[in-house]
Amino acid sequence: MIFWGIFTLLFACSRGSLGGGTIDPPPPPVGTSDVDFWLTKNDQSVLLQKQSTVLAFGTTANSNPSIDVDTTKTYQTIDGFGFTLTGGSAYVINLLNATDRTNLLNELFGNGANSIGISYLRLSIGASDLNASVFSYDDLAQGNRDLNLDSFSLSKDTVDLIPILKQIVAINPAIKIIATPWSPPVWMKDNNSTIGGSLQTKYYDVYAKYFVKYIQAMKANGIGIDAITPQNEPLNPGNNPSLSMSAQAQINFIKNNLGPAFQAAGLTTKIIIYDHNCDHPDYPVSVLSDPAANAFINGSAFHLYAGDISAMSTVHAAFPDKALYFTEQYTSSTGRFGGDLKWHLKNVIIGSMRNWSRVALEWNLANDPTFNPHTSGGCDQCKGALTLGGTITRNVGYYIVAHASKFVPAGSVRIGSNITGSLQNVAFKTPAGKKVLIVENDGASDATFNIRFNNKWTATTLAAGAAGTYIWN
Repeated sequence: MIFWGIFTLLFACSRGSLGGGTIDPPPPPVGTSDVDFWLTKNDQSVLLQKQSTVLAFGTTANSNPSIDVDTTKTYQTIDGFGFTLTGGSAYVINLLNATDRTNLLNELFGNGANSIGISYLRLSIGASDLNASVFSYDDLAQGNRDLNLDSFSLSKDTVDLIPILKQIVAINPAIKIIATPWSPPVWMKDNNSTIGGSLQTKYYDVYAKYFVKYIQAMKANGIGIDAITPQNEPLNPGNNPSLSMSAQAQINFIKNNLGPAFQAAGLTTKIIIYDHNCDHPDYPVSVLSDPAANAFINGSAFHLYAGDISAMSTVHAAFPDKALYFTEQYTSSTGRFGGDLKWHLKNVIIGSMRNWSRVALEWNLANDPTFNPHTSGGCDQCKGALTLGGTITRNVGYYIVAHASKFVPAGSVRIGSNITGSLQNVAFKTPAGKKVLIVENDGASDATFNIRFNNKWTATTLAAGAAGTYIWN
């Protein structure tokens, strides 16, 4: 009962400061349960709460539909679940007092009973549109250039981002990080602007060295960069900052400059291509079809602001030896908790995993109550997983990710499970041998179903629009 009091204090209250508020613990279970069941309802009446329901495996016949979990069918290994730690996210987290900041980071990145175990982060190389202002690591007065990168500096990120990352790495030294630029320094671009334009070919080599210097500088700060993508949303030149990069340009940059530069520097950081929407699987297929570029590429990354999540399987079918990553999807300030919970569980968490992704990342981790900071022209309705401003509010993005991150650690393997009716689901086997089944009831009414494993089953009910995570040995 002590455990229940502690956990519900942290997780059942979506609004309020850390440790604020109380809630009556659920009644103790009657009998022995084989399956732990954690629930979030779309009306927010239950938020990532462990249920007292007894779920025992047996062989008593019933007429329920069944989700069959099959450990003999194995798919991709999972690298992790998490968010983008934008510069703005780091800024608002760093405004917390030291105690609240430490408690929050342990809740997010720790592996204790009261933590959600985030295992993967995305960073921007330089500013994203969720920084307070635009910058690169080598900004110069107009008309100047720096071919030797003598002015390269991470100084703008040493105020908030790097200190927060150091705390995160201390909590979880195994956390994996992917980093991507929104724009190169403007002096490398053909329009001399932070918005749009293209990277001039004469600067391909120096820009490759810019990536190398970034990875080396982060390592010097104790932060390992597991992977990079050459460009965030290369087909979206309208953001601030942004860059247009065609598939052919990405091919040329990787095979002639970026790949060789990593090789020469002895870097093992993965190169992951595309990093944009599921409506253009032809882009990564085109890049991977170039043998010289292919040799340097680990895989492809996707967002889902357009297209269908099945595009990831299209790329997997064409290049089954290459990894896939789902790296961004935001929840909007105008969205509803219930609608976002359903859509994101179905597509980002379950959908990406069933289509071969090794990671599932939501967009920004945190912002303030007015959805700041962001650049001029940047996203002004991207809702963080956390709203920080006097109190700590856990928004829908927090619960979307936590239903996976808390229970499916890095190194888990996706295993077989079938979709039945409105019950969207995905299953995993963890390194410790536990089985984890994440289910989202996409229907308009409550659904009762069996979880069937090793010729035994247990019946459970999931409310319409609810998300459930089930764990057993």
